[in-house]
Amino acid sequence: MPLNTTVVDLWDSGFWGPVTATLDWCEANYQFSNYVAETANTFSNLFTMGMAIYGASQVKAASLPGRYLAGYTGFALVGLGSFIFHATLLYEAQLADELPMVYVATYCLGVLFDCAPGFSLTSTKALTLTFLYFAFNIIFTWSYAVYRNPIYHQAVFATVMLINAYRTYYLLRVSPMSAHIPAPLKTSIARIFSSGVGIFVFGFFVWNLDNIFCGALTGWKRSLGWPAAFLLEGHSWWHIFTALGTYLMIVGNTYFTLCMKGNYKDYTLVSKYGLPQIARSSAVKAKAL
Repeated sequence: MPLNTTVVDLWDSGFWGPVTATLDWCEANYQFSNYVAETANTFSNLFTMGMAIYGASQVKAASLPGRYLAGYTGFALVGLGSFIFHATLLYEAQLADELPMVYVATYCLGVLFDCAPGFSLTSTKALTLTFLYFAFNIIFTWSYAVYRNPIYHQAVFATVMLINAYRTYYLLRVSPMSAHIPAPLKTSIARIFSSGVGIFVFGFFVWNLDNIFCGALTGWKRSLGWPAAFLLEGHSWWHIFTALGTYLMIVGNTYFTLCMKGNYKDYTLVSKYGLPQIARSSAVKAKAL
């Protein structure tokens, strides 16, 4: 994707110097601060990190296995990397955004493939998946450093996400490994995961509208004025929608794998702030007394 040439920046380069990233977005560079290249695209990542921290707090509260805390930690690092990238528009910061996206997506895929009972990290399957995880990501990191084409990164990320979605569908609807899970519970899991996928895809749609109609959107922003014009920053909405979608997908698959690897009666879904979260059934029953 070529650098955006539609927007005329107030400074040729700010505190961080000239843009060295292979991507630049529709938001005007250094419009409000000499220290932040893209204000809305930078600070919208606080929502991403907030959702990750919220999910991690649930893992701790319910004393879930460490693999799930690691997933939310990676989720938070994606938000942090994106924050740094959009604040600086440096190539090194771009890698801090893009590489963790693939690392986290492949990690979630590994969790979905390790669905046998128990949470041992030393089983043959767990060790094999760990080896494949690091081998794939080392090769991808090397190849992306050589190729340096963001379309390549996007294609790899999209492919891994599609495999995640198919693996979830297969385990829910086809695999005998989930036969012991009641159908209504599977339906709830499918609804949560599908909602996350839908929100994620909608965010991708908004992101592309931002790319395609950048010229028109820039004119509308100037006519509308700030801070209201921040609502027209499509890439910022991508951050928000993907953060919410990712949270829902992680909750759905965390609950699903917990039910497959353990006793589904030990866990339950509750709603807080309009969002699903996982809790220990014993804790919910004790609270109700």
